[in-house]
Amino acid sequence: MKFATLWIAAIAFSAMGAVAWPQDIAPAPELGESIVFIKNDRLFPVDLETTVFRPEGAGPFPVVIINHGKDTGNNRLQPRARYLPATREFLQRGYAVVVPMRQGFSKSGGSAVGEGCNIAGNGEAQADEIRPVVAWIEKQPWMDASRMVMLGQSHGGLTTMAYAQQPHPGVKLFVNFAGGLKYTNNCMWELALKDAYARYGAKTQVPSLWFYGENDSYFPPEVIGPAHRAYVQAGGQAEMVAFGFFGQDAHGMFSSYDGLPIWWSRVEEKLKTLNLPTTVMYPQYARTKRVPVPTPSGFAPLDDMDKVPHVRQTGRDGYRAFLEKPSPRAFAIAPSGAWGWANGGDDPLQRALDNCNRVGKGSCRLYAVNDQVVWAAP
Repeated sequence: MKFATLWIAAIAFSAMGAVAWPQDIAPAPELGESIVFIKNDRLFPVDLETTVFRPEGAGPFPVVIINHGKDTGNNRLQPRARYLPATREFLQRGYAVVVPMRQGFSKSGGSAVGEGCNIAGNGEAQADEIRPVVAWIEKQPWMDASRMVMLGQSHGGLTTMAYAQQPHPGVKLFVNFAGGLKYTNNCMWELALKDAYARYGAKTQVPSLWFYGENDSYFPPEVIGPAHRAYVQAGGQAEMVAFGFFGQDAHGMFSSYDGLPIWWSRVEEKLKTLNLPTTVMYPQYARTKRVPVPTPSGFAPLDDMDKVPHVRQTGRDGYRAFLEKPSPRAFAIAPSGAWGWANGGDDPLQRALDNCNRVGKGSCRLYAVNDQVVWAAP
């Protein structure tokens, strides 16, 4: 199946560099970050690449599970998800954070399951990848499986709502950020999405909180509105937060630090009602100093790829990919022709420079940041 005809909605904003494969991001010791591989429970089990963030101390800590979305293109080329804006907020309040990559994504084994127009079945197949991760959490003495929260972004939001049909009793809150799946290959995907949520709502007893924006490029109000109504009419309890416009594309709100004012206070209210921690106990996990945004230079129009100096065709292809990503984002170049870009997460400007300097050996400078060219010819 060609991915040119397969659009699965997802966002997993991570660093991408001067090569076609995903950049390995080393775990950050200052965030208690590690990578573990957890066996799934398929007929032929494979390892699921799982990122774990552990606060200081012995625990046991409440746990947040974040279900990732899907980048366009090959699942294998998708970097492992970290969702640092949300991760840092929860770490500060004493939560462990677990971000599993499902089968067929990034360095997880096997192939992605549940592809096709059966969106309800797709979500349920993805949810089955989360169950062995929850079982692993139960076995960790420093984690408290009786106090868990599950969040999901895009394809991961669909996964979260599918999982909520038969959840572990320790999951106290489910939050769906722009969840869904868009499959356009001979599929009336809007109707399939509506039917999926109706099916989930009929089988789900736990309440959930949904966040969708007005300018979501995958699931605008005319698509998600009927799906949400179908979920509720089938018996599901889902509070919709329609937060209006956000940046260039509301689909990326959860992955952006600028999105925190939209969703954190609403989630915090729910946590308080569930007697889950909301007080900042570990301020050291807050975001640190970042590379400042340079002044726009007016060197060239942002979308004029031919004006980007030094780079060869692969660099122009990389710049085209950069232009398709939402802010925050940055693209860096070097006189040698090296290039790199990054978007979302912690300090994309520094990450773009780091990606470029893997080849550029310290000679890289920023060419574009967000929607402005900042390059000034030496």
